Amino acid sequence: MSDPGVEAGGKVGLVRKLGIFDATMMMMGIVIGSGIYTTTGIIAESAPSAPLILAVWVFGGLLTLTGALTYAELGAAMPDAGGHYVYIREAYGSLPAFLFGWMLFFVGMTGSIAALGVAFAEYISFFVPWFSTHNYLFTLPVSLFGLSFEYSISTGQLFAVVVILLLSTMNIFGVVLGAIVQNVFTVLKIGTMLVFIALGLTIGQGAPVDWSVNPLGLSPGNLIVGFGIAYIAVSWAFDGWNNINYVAGEIKDPARNLTFALIAGTGSITVLYVLTNLVYIYALPVADMQGVVRIAETTSTALFGGAAATIISAAVMISVFGSLNGTIIVGPRVYYAMADDGLFFKKVAEVHPKWRTPAYSLVFQGVWSALLCLTGTFEQLITMVMFVIILFTILAVASVFTLRRTRPDMPRPYKTWGYPWVPALFIVFSTGILLATLFEKPVEAFAGIGLTIIGIPVYRYWHRKREQTAS
Repeated sequence: MSDPGVEAGGKVGLVRKLGIFDATMMMMGIVIGSGIYTTTGIIAESAPSAPLILAVWVFGGLLTLTGALTYAELGAAMPDAGGHYVYIREAYGSLPAFLFGWMLFFVGMTGSIAALGVAFAEYISFFVPWFSTHNYLFTLPVSLFGLSFEYSISTGQLFAVVVILLLSTMNIFGVVLGAIVQNVFTVLKIGTMLVFIALGLTIGQGAPVDWSVNPLGLSPGNLIVGFGIAYIAVSWAFDGWNNINYVAGEIKDPARNLTFALIAGTGSITVLYVLTNLVYIYALPVADMQGVVRIAETTSTALFGGAAATIISAAVMISVFGSLNGTIIVGPRVYYAMADDGLFFKKVAEVHPKWRTPAYSLVFQGVWSALLCLTGTFEQLITMVMFVIILFTILAVASVFTLRRTRPDMPRPYKTWGYPWVPALFIVFSTGILLATLFEKPVEAFAGIGLTIIGIPVYRYWHRKREQTAS
């Protein structure tokens, strides 16, 4: 009997072991992090009424769904490890695909892992203060190129490094093990949200809600601009919805299971987000929400009293941990696909013969993420590359148009519902976010473009090496 994980030529490959529940929990677990617990207070500053707050969350969910419907077609047609990377490669060639993978490894995914690791440490410090990111072990004055700054290491950073390396190591021992951990923490975080929603709307000590759409009498222009700014914050809370496509090569019956995970996962997250915001609105007047970062803690205290802050901190901690584990699982599949194309270190394309995971890819990602934790610059780097990551996401969605034209005979077990309008809507509104990011943070946007351009000579090196190996 042949081993389904052994490819032609005897190369050990990835194995499809993730079922429909695994894929859905992984998708939802990656997306639901700290965003839903922290962004509504910021959103209330730009969308200053209860109906507008709920509307912007519904809009964010619907727009994410347009992307999910499109990615379902791409993932079903090309159910391989790599997601974005594969779609961009097939539609536009290896250079733009490599640049996407380069940015993902250099900052996009690894920086997110560092940020989640540090956030997890910060919420742990609510219970064990020693792990705080403000508990510095040492501070070192540094002078470099005429610039002076202080470099410091905190116990929170070291804790984040340990957690990242432990999870990376654990995920080497089989995608099923990682999926089990993911399933447990995703079920916990969803259950916690449902309890919060149910208790908040039934026994919580709320206040009458003002359902006026425009209580401040703002002009239509200001309302539209504010809604757009609020949506940028909402889009961050939905970030990661397409990462499940990175592990398409390990999902059973991807045409069915990946499609379900994308669509059902997005719909479920939207419902949870809207209901959670309904609790926030019931707990506090919108004016009292504005600018409050830890909105979940503030509203919980108003509804249930001071002890609720501890419960919410535990809920966010669980949520962030699940998001961290899921992100660690999916990222290495992109670098694996790059290396399999000869555009990254050869070892990264190797699959562990026993555990059937991209072990070296997990190690590379874990070590680099840990180093970013220690530099303390990951937040600035993430801000720089967000512009580029949004651009590549637009390119990936647009590839559905390109591939329908250039490869009409490609098997498509699922076709995007509402094509061409659904992917077109995603592209139009995402382009609006792209332009808003460019105007609001031009320095960071151009810095991200600069980091991407640095990848071009790196691509040429790997491309030349691949040709030499082939000849």
